[in-house]
Amino acid sequence: MAPGASPSGARRAGAGSAIMTPPSPAPAPELGAASSGPGSGFPPFPAGGTMRLLAAGILLLGCSAPLCAAFYLPGLAPVSFCEPDKEIEGCQAKIELFVNRLDSVESVLPYEYDAFDFCQDEREKRPSENLGQILFGERIASSPYKFTFNRPETCKVACTKSYDPEKSDDRNKLAFLKKGMQLNYQHHWIIDNMPVTWCYQVEDEHKYCNPGFPIGCFITTDGRVKDACIIDSQFHKWDTFYLFNHVDITIMYHSGKDESWPGARLVMARLDPKSYKHTDKNNLNCGGPPMEIPGKFTNKLDLIYTYSVKFEENDIKWASRWDYILESMPHTNIQWFSIMNSLVIVLFLSGMVAMIILRTLHKDIARYNQIDSSEDAQEEFGWKLVHGDVFRPPRKGMLLSVFLGQGTQIFIMTFITLFLACLGFLSPANRGALMTCAVVLWVLLGTPAGYVSARMYKTFRGEKWKTNVLLTALLCPGIVFADFFIMNLILWVKGSSAAIPFGTLVAILAMWFGISVPLTFIGAYFGFKEKPIEHPVRTNQIPRQIPEQSFFTKPLPGIIMGGILPFGCIFIQLFFILNSIWSHQMYYMFGFLFLVFIILLITCSEATVLLCYFHLCAEDYHWWWRSFLTSSFTAVYLFIYAVHYFFSKLQITGTASTILYFGYTMIMVLIFFLFTGTIGFFACFWFVSKIYSVVKVD
Repeated sequence: MAPGASPSGARRAGAGSAIMTPPSPAPAPELGAASSGPGSGFPPFPAGGTMRLLAAGILLLGCSAPLCAAFYLPGLAPVSFCEPDKEIEGCQAKIELFVNRLDSVESVLPYEYDAFDFCQDEREKRPSENLGQILFGERIASSPYKFTFNRPETCKVACTKSYDPEKSDDRNKLAFLKKGMQLNYQHHWIIDNMPVTWCYQVEDEHKYCNPGFPIGCFITTDGRVKDACIIDSQFHKWDTFYLFNHVDITIMYHSGKDESWPGARLVMARLDPKSYKHTDKNNLNCGGPPMEIPGKFTNKLDLIYTYSVKFEENDIKWASRWDYILESMPHTNIQWFSIMNSLVIVLFLSGMVAMIILRTLHKDIARYNQIDSSEDAQEEFGWKLVHGDVFRPPRKGMLLSVFLGQGTQIFIMTFITLFLACLGFLSPANRGALMTCAVVLWVLLGTPAGYVSARMYKTFRGEKWKTNVLLTALLCPGIVFADFFIMNLILWVKGSSAAIPFGTLVAILAMWFGISVPLTFIGAYFGFKEKPIEHPVRTNQIPRQIPEQSFFTKPLPGIIMGGILPFGCIFIQLFFILNSIWSHQMYYMFGFLFLVFIILLITCSEATVLLCYFHLCAEDYHWWWRSFLTSSFTAVYLFIYAVHYFFSKLQITGTASTILYFGYTMIMVLIFFLFTGTIGFFACFWFVSKIYSVVKVD
């Protein structure tokens, strides 16, 4: 391999090449029960599906999800394997290989394994998948690759596929297979809940273990070597596709002879994809020239898929079997730089806020409360001048209260999800658990959303309570669902595995209207029964005129400046999260994310309080909407960064994939907008209430 070259790093394909339509896409499984089988084989977020950007919004507010060493969660307990003549209860000889959907860095559209004309299991089994897996586009099925523990196989036939140029069905199948190689689609195989990895050297002699491997590669009509074709000098013929029709699988195990359990436990599964032109099915020789598929399909073609498997004993403990994948991931030093960068921003902001509260505010309050014996009172100036207007209800109070209700719901959902992840209930090996937990919590948290929205709307002296309740229950979820539904239609038209089955859509709607909406109504009922929040000062009947503002105290410049610092705390983490979603790189550094989550909360609060104080000192009392928009403008920077990432880092081509990328990005931006805006608003609300409660007002 060329130094520094990565066979999985896709190069930009020709315009429009991302549009693929499988000849006969298999039906997707309906909504099932939580998986305890091979469906939980990947850790979270190496690749996305239909709702992956909703999970990205949750990830932006992230935490760790460590495995608990003291006990095993259901479906994640170790499985023991024995040789056939030593099988006992709790120790099996058969090892099954499961296949997942295929994805590409050049297309947002994942496809089921069956959409391509690969070897299929005659008795195909599909484990029931949980809600999170279905939303992520997980489509797991059994395969014809079946092994017996500690029994090596060499050059064994999996199946044979024949293609006749006279048959239109064969032409379509081969054309779809070629398009998959052209777009660098990747297999994802699972053995014992563990990804089968392809490890290779990248820059600086660093070994990277990829939880996927390509279908094949191709040489363009002008002789350019694409993708994995760089790994072998035999791949050199122009306008030719090279199919990886053979895999050398190595399964490593940890023996239980010195342990308290029988047999052995699998701790690693690796493979090397190969291309061999087999001429005789009955006389196989896994060597020789590669399997070439010409660019123009004119003659009959036979493809023989083969595999070899060997077993090796290893000292790796079962609890540490993911480590070799995670250790191959670079960028840990950059993560520490990210944390230090964020901490510097927080220290700067905290120093500014502390200076205001301890010095400026303290002096202000002392001066305002001081009464000169020789005069009636000191002349008022600064933020005390607007005490009669500072709690005047905002315009568009209905919309603001709805946003606050939804933001509160998202914040509590995120906090509980991440808290459970920290306790180990959402294991990295149980793919889909994080997403399932988040969706279920969101549905169950309609009550606080309704309560906060109703209470704030009543505080704003609103009277259209029915409209408030309906908007809280339907507005933001409706926008997300409409976006999600349009994206799903595109996926369905393209035959992608990420298209959500109709039954799952009905189940999501039933959860929304059958559980979330009634709970929102209950929360709103209690919110409207409460008295409005009492303000520390009375509001004057006649609004005070706001003096001419300088450029920096005008609303728009303040809002734009307010979002910069919170975004500065997260943008490095954002790069890794977007990589995990769109470039199919495994994300596991949740501990860093937890620190960033805390830093984000502090930064949003402090930046909003700081700017709010400056505006009040300039005698501008319109702080309600400004406090929400100041911190929520971080979401605008998030969108701008996502656009930059799309054009500078990704190789995505084709109209459908582009629409899907930006459609999912908008879901993430909306979630982040509501979350950060709510944090900033309530921080500013507390600050304003506090400072006006300690001054004497005549």
